[in-house]
Amino acid sequence: MSGRTLPSSSSLRAGGLATLLCAVSLLLPRSVHAEPGDDTPEPEAPSEPPPTEPQPSAPTPGPTTEDVDALQRRIDTLERQVEALRESQAEVAEELGKPPPVIVQPADEDDDEPPTAPSAPADVQYNRAPDYADGFHFGSYGRVAIGGDHRGRPGRDGDIVARGSRLDESTYAELELRREDYWEKTGAYTRVVATLALAAPLFHQTGQFDTNLGVRNLYLEESGLGTKNLRLWAGSRMYRGDDIYLLDFWPLDNLNTIGGGAAYTIADRTEIKLHAGANQPNSPLFYQAVPRPPPFAQPGEATVAILDRQKVISTAKVSHIFSLGDSGAGIKPVVYGEAHYANEGQRETEPRVFEDLPRESGWLVGTQLGMFTGKRSTHLNLVFRASGGLAAYGEFNAPTQLGPDRSSRGAREYLLAAGGNYEVGPFGVMLGSYWRSFRNASPNLDFGDLAEGAIIVRPTLWLGEIAGVSVEGSYQAQRRGVLTDDGDGGQQPLFAQIGRVGLAPFVSPGGRGNFTRPHIRLVYLLTARDASARQLYAEHDVFGRRSLDHYIALQAEWWFGSTSYFRD
Repeated sequence: MSGRTLPSSSSLRAGGLATLLCAVSLLLPRSVHAEPGDDTPEPEAPSEPPPTEPQPSAPTPGPTTEDVDALQRRIDTLERQVEALRESQAEVAEELGKPPPVIVQPADEDDDEPPTAPSAPADVQYNRAPDYADGFHFGSYGRVAIGGDHRGRPGRDGDIVARGSRLDESTYAELELRREDYWEKTGAYTRVVATLALAAPLFHQTGQFDTNLGVRNLYLEESGLGTKNLRLWAGSRMYRGDDIYLLDFWPLDNLNTIGGGAAYTIADRTEIKLHAGANQPNSPLFYQAVPRPPPFAQPGEATVAILDRQKVISTAKVSHIFSLGDSGAGIKPVVYGEAHYANEGQRETEPRVFEDLPRESGWLVGTQLGMFTGKRSTHLNLVFRASGGLAAYGEFNAPTQLGPDRSSRGAREYLLAAGGNYEVGPFGVMLGSYWRSFRNASPNLDFGDLAEGAIIVRPTLWLGEIAGVSVEGSYQAQRRGVLTDDGDGGQQPLFAQIGRVGLAPFVSPGGRGNFTRPHIRLVYLLTARDASARQLYAEHDVFGRRSLDHYIALQAEWWFGSTSYFRD
């Protein structure tokens, strides 16, 4: 059975008006458009042209009063049908917990000023994830960077922590195509999303047809099937919540999963989400293939997977929005949890010698408190997260240092994060910060044990509606579980620090707003490293030799209409 696309209210209005105009133009001659009133002057009859040969044919008689009345009744009926369809679509959207469809009014032909774009995707209807039943859609996130250091080397990430400044991020883009349908027979909606990601290097940089590609989304979501406010999905997708833009970081929940899930909304304010999925980290703790002779003395050799186990991750998330007055302000608390599991396995340590691997498990609990004004994307999010066992390593990472029982049971991670934005008039400021402590399962300290953190502040001044300049300052620090000389003949734990200052003038057609895109910008970034930070790099690495580093680049960044960058 195929799906039928329900037109949006704007297309209904445009289609209805076009039908009416067509009907009037076909049924009414030029001299009859409406019945004249008593005070309407009769048009002056044109002078009769001199007779010519051949004589003109007799004029066609115009419509009678009954014809005009019938046409008017038909017009009234069509208008009522258009209005009924528009109201029906709005009611369905309300039942599903979605915003009402956007009615696009035609522009005023006498107004030469372009519309002023609001400040951020979260503030406006036409710059958010589109409603269901709108047919095919294209969305994208992307950034392209062209630049390098002051000695001609290409650009490179200079952070020493996992989440630092994104001013020197490399080229990356996502191309999303989706299909959305309304199924009249069941009253349900579906959304099929396919997202292809591309990462540097691009062909124009190397001249090689060798591009890094990845499928970031490939899933089907159904909404309103049997029960309103219920959404079901299955497939492969990015599954995450709120981010800290300056850190390019989703601190509470950020999974790349192949699985399925459900979400249920209660009274448009409380949402419950459940999910389960699986992946297989690229690690000998999860997969090992060895050569073996094929059966019956056939020539060659076969590859046999001795160890082949997956990691199963299940999640639960509950959030609620408390409104503060009628201004759009509110508070959003979130509670989140994960459970990780991998079955026991066996791997080969020497030819025909096998080692048993124990069953693995892990846990993660976290909470977020979000506060927002509802104006110009002004908000503050505070996050706390704790995890243990297999979950402390993340979704794709595998344990590198195991405990005495050869498991990850003793691993721990704790994280605190804060991110926010404030805008007033031509001024705005963004904040991003986090602190993280990680200990692997080994009881002894090693390089993998660390505590790290970063804080970034980016004030912005807009120059009118098309340009602005941002200044970014950041501090990063990292302590590792290894000892270094303290300069006095003793030893101390490695404690590395860097400071970064950036300047980024930009132009944008979207007007003011820290989350308004697209941007074209120039970037200058100065990095200062201390001696301990330089020790983190291998011998002869230029970052290990320079206490000061300069990065200069031309960049473009955009996002629009992508389900991966809007909150459901």
